[in-house]
Amino acid sequence: MTTNDSSFEVSTDQSRLDIPMIYRFLSEQSSWAVGISRPLVERAIENSLCFGAYLDGRQIGFARVITDFATFANLVDVFVLPEYRGRGYGKQLVGAVLRHPSLQRLRRFTLATNDAQGLYERFGFTTPRNPETLMERYFPNIYLS
Repeated sequence: MTTNDSSFEVSTDQSRLDIPMIYRFLSEQSSWAVGISRPLVERAIENSLCFGAYLDGRQIGFARVITDFATFANLVDVFVLPEYRGRGYGKQLVGAVLRHPSLQRLRRFTLATNDAQGLYERFGFTTPRNPETLMERYFPNIYLS
């Protein structure tokens, strides 16, 4: 899948992904994966539907979807490099993710965010209807040990 908007493009072609840049951002700048190892990033990418965001051919953003392609998907690792934020690229990236043909008619599409609720609300995400039914095992500092 490729989406073009002038010089901005979103692609699911994994061969185009700038793995070193993705690893650097996740391990050093993200608020959710600091300290993650490169082998873990590579394994996560290999086993997910990944979206690269490109400006003039250079990757400036990333998103990853964990899914069974039938009933459920979880959107993770969404970012636009800091120097490109505030220009609408994040909205275009999330929009491309949600328009992907293999992610239509899913019963549940989830994500977790500490600070981007406004972005995701534009696309119909809300707090869980029945949060008391959701459970998790969460180890926030697992990559730092």
